[in-house]
Amino acid sequence: MEQLKTLKAGVYPKGSADFISLYRMLLEGLPGDVGAFATFVGIVKNVGKDGKGVAQLEMQSYEEHANKVMQKICDETEKKYELNLVRIYHLIGEFDIGEGVVFVAAAGRSRDAVFAGLREAVERYKSEPALFKKELYVDGSHEWIRHA
Repeated sequence: MEQLKTLKAGVYPKGSADFISLYRMLLEGLPGDVGAFATFVGIVKNVGKDGKGVAQLEMQSYEEHANKVMQKICDETEKKYELNLVRIYHLIGEFDIGEGVVFVAAAGRSRDAVFAGLREAVERYKSEPALFKKELYVDGSHEWIRHA
């Protein structure tokens, strides 16, 4: 748990951070003026681009770029909505259907600001960092897709 306290927003290999521990670590570290804490977990689904059946997903990243951009998203969202924290942790590697790939958290004084900030952080991580996914389809084919 001590290692998690220094975990910055960014990209991490699958297995290096679990979302339950991240949730607990962030929740336990909140100051007394926080009135809302909300999270989002992105999960691998069995339907991909154009409705094709997905068997597995592979996530890759240009990590240096992605880490800088995710931290920028967190910093800007915290400031814009006057939040105590915004964090994005995105995993890379191979994932099966139902596995979590991304964990986003926001905390602040009001739930309206927290929900708005969380939504913005989720929408921005989908398009700004250098993240790439390879959908492996049930028919044996695959396709690389710019994360969006």
